[in-house]
Amino acid sequence: METLSVSDRLAKNRYQTDERGSHIRVDQEAARRAGSAQMLVRVCPARVFRQESDGTISVSYAGCLECGTCVAVAPPGSLEWRYPSGGHGVQHREG
Repeated sequence: METLSVSDRLAKNRYQTDERGSHIRVDQEAARRAGSAQMLVRVCPARVFRQESDGTISVSYAGCLECGTCVAVAPPGSLEWRYPSGGHGVQHREG
């Protein structure tokens, strides 16, 4: 059996971006109060979150792996996450 690196496995995934908008929403004020910006940036394996120079958190939802890590670490009220609409999101093809 061929052993693949994590990067090689992720490259096999198919992403169908929902052009209508993100399935992830950050409440900027709640995240700022909770100090959760760096936490979201650090824990996301897909690097979906980025802290901007003004302190806000930007979301590049197109590459989301839908793993739920952000939901597990985000303080209550600072993050809204839902599955992408039907047919959109990530399709895992390896493992």
